[in-house]
Amino acid sequence: MSSEFTLNAETRTDLGKGASRRLRRLENKVLGIVYGGTATPTPIVLAMNNMVKITQNEAFFTSLVTLSIDGKDEQVVVKDMQRHPAKETIMHIDFLRVDASTQITIHVPLHFINEDICEGVKVQGGTVAHAINDIEVHCLPKDLPEYIEVDMQALKVGENLHLSDLTLPAGVESVALSHGADHDLLVSAINAPRGGSDEEEVAAEEAPSEEKGEE
Repeated sequence: MSSEFTLNAETRTDLGKGASRRLRRLENKVLGIVYGGTATPTPIVLAMNNMVKITQNEAFFTSLVTLSIDGKDEQVVVKDMQRHPAKETIMHIDFLRVDASTQITIHVPLHFINEDICEGVKVQGGTVAHAINDIEVHCLPKDLPEYIEVDMQALKVGENLHLSDLTLPAGVESVALSHGADHDLLVSAINAPRGGSDEEEVAAEEAPSEEKGEE
């Protein structure tokens, strides 16, 4: 199970573009919304400094979050977040209410391991290429993983890994694979070294140089 985080928030009653600018610039607040479940969507505001700090932890995005809104706790997960394109400022964050008995769908990051000792890289001189860096999964909140490991050690040049090659934790299902084998996406591959093979290089060295023209 992923780590748990706690955040304090306040219900946002002052809506509109002008109020949004004031909350962000003058009060240093993050705007957000909480939705899902049987309750109505709730606009909220959170402290910017705290949010910037907590979002530096990758696990925050795949963890159960205890969100205390005006002193009342709700269990949520992060569904979306928008940052300022040039600053650390967080523009908006969406939280989804979760229930212990209801499965959720969320993106989980992939952690690639043993790339430096991978046979295709260390022995054969190939390069690692990642096709995706996260996958969408379906699971109960208690089974939500912080990340999924992808072990690259045994791969050789020309070999690759697909979603079906990943080992998912118990209770966790790949959303893509649930749609059938034709959705078995490429995850990572070992590409051949750039340039020609050793044989081609030897042949080039042994080829006769062009004859000089007759004087």
